[in-house]
Amino acid sequence: MRKVYQSKILGAILLLFLVFLAGIMVFTLVYGYTFIDALYMTVITITTVGFGELHPMSPSEKIFTSFLILSSIFIVGYAIKVISEYILSKSNIGNLRHKKVQEKIDKLQNHVIVCGFGRNGKQAVQKLEAYKRDYVVIEMREEIVERFYDETHLFVKGNANEDETLIKAGIERASTLIAALPSDADNLFVVLSARQINKNLKIISRATEETSYKKLKLAGADNVIMPDKIGGDHMASLVVVPDLVEFLDNLSVSGENDSINVEQIPFEKVCPNGDEQAIKDLDLRNKSGCSIIGYRSPAGEYIVNPEPSTVIKKGSKLILIGRPNQIERLKQMYHV
Repeated sequence: MRKVYQSKILGAILLLFLVFLAGIMVFTLVYGYTFIDALYMTVITITTVGFGELHPMSPSEKIFTSFLILSSIFIVGYAIKVISEYILSKSNIGNLRHKKVQEKIDKLQNHVIVCGFGRNGKQAVQKLEAYKRDYVVIEMREEIVERFYDETHLFVKGNANEDETLIKAGIERASTLIAALPSDADNLFVVLSARQINKNLKIISRATEETSYKKLKLAGADNVIMPDKIGGDHMASLVVVPDLVEFLDNLSVSGENDSINVEQIPFEKVCPNGDEQAIKDLDLRNKSGCSIIGYRSPAGEYIVNPEPSTVIKKGSKLILIGRPNQIERLKQMYHV
């Protein structure tokens, strides 16, 4: 839309220039005016200020001047109209875009709110997009918001520490909040505010200092992630158990269907009729080729390599590993 207005403005300016140039050339070349006199006559004619002519005009001069006045009235009027519309619409387009984005945010349910679009925030968004999860990003930096702001990337410009900003992002309807701000103090305030507004919200926070870990937990964070610590552990593991780490690094949990090796399936997908069954009765290994490597109980307890006799309960999840084609077969079987 902005490009359309800009092209109209350029067109109007070009028309004004052509009329101005035509007036000077005709007064100079046809009627013998000096350049200064021709410039003066053209200006007072186009602007219709009402000053008198420099000397009595011949009939042809009067006809040309009348034609120049009529042409300039229409062209100047058109230029004023286009420029006025552009000035008004520049703010209106922004307001309309904000309104459309906010309307889309207001319709979201069980979405994820990402506070901060720095390195960790971007990585979180990329993962959410890979899994096709709805998300809203809260970011203070205007240049970042303007760069990514559209109806696909839902952004709320503001301070995530403020309740009003969190409410704009739909925190009352959200399922999860990721506090990825660079400051531990800011993340602490976000966690406190978010927990006060939505008691059932799952909150994942970033932390830089180990002393912030307990504070964030006490404030209401369900999980606290320390990226620097994870990075150091990972590098040390490459020294101690390099083959194991490289194998785990090669396991993909997101991306295209031809690259995923690990998948999780909730109880309601595995047992659509609601009947609780033992793992051995599901026979997932023979049906899909995938192996069950983990079980998450309804209470949140994780069991690695569960026994075949383990009965999966309502609200639980199974974690499976397999080759990409096996994972794809599994997803088609259970419509994951």
